[in-house]
Amino acid sequence: MAIRERLSGNEAVAVAFKQIDLDVMAAYPITPSTEVPQYFSQFVADGHVKTEFVAVESEHSAMSACIAAAACGGRAATATSACGLALMWELLYVASGTRVPVTLAVINRALSAPININNDHSDSMGARDSGWIQIYSENNQEAYDNQIMSVRIAEHKDVMLPVMICQDGFITSHAIENIELLEDEKVAAFTGSYQPEWSLLSGNPVSVGPLDIPQFYFEHAYQRARAMIDSKKVILDVFEEFGKLTGREYGLFEEYKMEDAERAIVVLNSSAGTAKHVCNELRAKGEKVGVLKLRVFRPFPTEEIAKALSHVKAVAVMDKAECFSALGGPVFADVRTACYDLEKRPQIINYIYGLGGRDVKPDDFLTVYNALDEIVKTGHTGEVYRHVGVRGV
Repeated sequence: MAIRERLSGNEAVAVAFKQIDLDVMAAYPITPSTEVPQYFSQFVADGHVKTEFVAVESEHSAMSACIAAAACGGRAATATSACGLALMWELLYVASGTRVPVTLAVINRALSAPININNDHSDSMGARDSGWIQIYSENNQEAYDNQIMSVRIAEHKDVMLPVMICQDGFITSHAIENIELLEDEKVAAFTGSYQPEWSLLSGNPVSVGPLDIPQFYFEHAYQRARAMIDSKKVILDVFEEFGKLTGREYGLFEEYKMEDAERAIVVLNSSAGTAKHVCNELRAKGEKVGVLKLRVFRPFPTEEIAKALSHVKAVAVMDKAECFSALGGPVFADVRTACYDLEKRPQIINYIYGLGGRDVKPDDFLTVYNALDEIVKTGHTGEVYRHVGVRGV
């Protein structure tokens, strides 16, 4: 029987790490992710786990230690936010390039400058092409569940890639919600133990991260790209198995009232809850609107997104991060690309919203749905790259 609890998102992630029973956690504090290693270090101090907790001098060192631990055959994880993730940048590529299944709790926060400790997705979106699988969490329950599933995904022999589990800083990381926890023994049975095919401690000589000259580098890059493609099936298989265990079913994305939707919003993380609320209000008035909540951003579910949006007339993709490309945000770029080959494409616009923790209100989503209504009525997309919630705009 599931254990009913009330936990913040950070504490839920720490509990998941405890139940996974990590071999190593290396961490450095940064708001708003600090609580994750803080809670977990207490589990270590109280003897609930045998994890080696390494308090390092920077986030760069934290990821370095996790990579080394995983290369030695250990199960390793850490947590960070914003500038801490940016300081890990070099090591993110090392982790994916050496194919070590490190897991990382990213508590999304805006990047400086100016300095800002509140939520947007500029940190993880900046790392979207570093070879890490990325899964996003609407609420505390999803953050907990995703963290448990991430271990199985990362360590699968057809994947062997690191995984980021992202949730919104303060909005879910510090908010307390009702949550259902699995019993320790069920998590242990689900995640199993890490059985690497190679290890620095295996007795068989291996090189980790050596110089890769032109005769070999391209092939290794190709293998990593293929692993990302192959991970989609593994992700779905793990989601299905977890659903049978818990009754909580997950997919690459969630379709909310999308069956007959003519207008749709694509969004991820906690803002999806507000979008669903506005969707319900408009549905009550007879308007055919829907929400597509993206969960797995890497690998990007291209074919599945295209199919889900193929019958929609107008789509607004919401980005809580700027791309500074003058063309739109990162989620928009991928969604629009996914729909390019459709015989009948929806008209697609982009909204940048909520940067630096700016409140995202129902009226903002109502503005977006109204803009889509105008597009459907006139047939003209108008300006594609837009902002909502900016003073004076």
